[in-house]
Amino acid sequence: MTSQTVPKSSTPREIRPGLVLALCSGATFMAFLDLAVVNIAFPDILADYPSTPMSTLTWVASAYAIMFAALLTPAGKLADAVGRHGVFLWALAGFTLASLACTLAPNPGLLIAGRFFQGAFAAGMIPSALALVISSTPFEKLFKAVATWTAISGFSAVVGPALGGVLVEEFDWRAVFLINVPVGLLLLVGGLRALPRHAPPGGPFPDVLGTLLLGLGIGGAVAALTEGDRWGWVSAPTLGLFIGGLVLVALALVRSRKHPSPVIESALWQSRRFAICNIAYFVFGAPMFAWLLSGALFTTGIWGWSILESAGALSIGAFASMITSVIAGRVNDQSKHRWVIAVGATMFAACCAMMATDLFGATPDFWGAWFPASLLGGGGLGLVVTGLGVTAATSLPPIQFAAGLGMNMTARQIGGALGIAVLAAIMSADRLPLANFHTLYLVCAIASVAATLIILTLPKPAEA
Repeated sequence: MTSQTVPKSSTPREIRPGLVLALCSGATFMAFLDLAVVNIAFPDILADYPSTPMSTLTWVASAYAIMFAALLTPAGKLADAVGRHGVFLWALAGFTLASLACTLAPNPGLLIAGRFFQGAFAAGMIPSALALVISSTPFEKLFKAVATWTAISGFSAVVGPALGGVLVEEFDWRAVFLINVPVGLLLLVGGLRALPRHAPPGGPFPDVLGTLLLGLGIGGAVAALTEGDRWGWVSAPTLGLFIGGLVLVALALVRSRKHPSPVIESALWQSRRFAICNIAYFVFGAPMFAWLLSGALFTTGIWGWSILESAGALSIGAFASMITSVIAGRVNDQSKHRWVIAVGATMFAACCAMMATDLFGATPDFWGAWFPASLLGGGGLGLVVTGLGVTAATSLPPIQFAAGLGMNMTARQIGGALGIAVLAAIMSADRLPLANFHTLYLVCAIASVAATLIILTLPKPAEA
């Protein structure tokens, strides 16, 4: 029976762990790049659709984040139930087609629809890619392989602004989606030829109703915050969507406590350290996503820099993040992780506080304002993202690492979607544009301080 169900290509002698890691890392890089690269393309998208409200166009960013958050855990369970190899390749093919659809979209509605599909298929690639890496790598090389795969998401944030800036400057915003098509096809051909076809490890089918409740709930709350200024904050549509969204999320949580294959792994929250990490990531995700999306809007809209100049400026924070990520990753003492994360969140809060003052006025000031703020903000992000990831992983048994990583990403994406919605609400307000940015950065600073306070409640490892 085994010889009939497991193809010969899945024998250990024929598995090439390095090639599997390269293919899975390539797909992961592409999925996370599309979170970062849209930030630099966003001003160009706004300019292309001047009659479309900015609050509507922010769905280009939040649609991806919502679907990624809602489907990440179910996609991992689907890969376990029907096979990681198949889920990965189908998701990769779908992501490539959705990227093409975004490239060819003739109007904002179809562009946003394409981004919803992109986020959904990206969620399918990530857990199946990680599972393929883990199941194809010898135990003695496993930690290094997983660390390499994890670092890819951070690296995509570093190269995202520069790559996006070049593509938008030389072509237009559609190029940031078109680049995925040849890369996706190349990875798909390589995956069909080289990825091992492991027998499905087995498991119950993911909770479809719970997934639907979570996705609609997040989407409803985000829609209320995004469109609240246009609809009226106490209007029936705004209140109905916001309250209804919260109710649906609550129902998804309740259902997850009883379902054999829950959309939200609430059982993992029995570890207090892990639960606090997720809460902190949710709170910090909001200012992080809002700050990242607003950077290019500020430099192009207020300081009048070109897209390429803005991309170069944004790369400073990205490189600072990469450096501090390496530093945070080398902290082996688990009792110090809390302070690493708290320092990072405080640095980020200081950056946002700087940007909320007249130091960031109508006159461009690269060395006196942008450069030090970017070092603080980017450096803080690196410490927080890496510190929270390491702390969450070490709070759980090794067998739950993949599930914990997925939950961590989900918390960040939900917070990020809400952060983008807050950005849309503030930037739609009837104030001077510069005052809008100052208000936004003040809100980001306050939220970052809140995340710092949450992290300081993290129990010591011995108490967890």
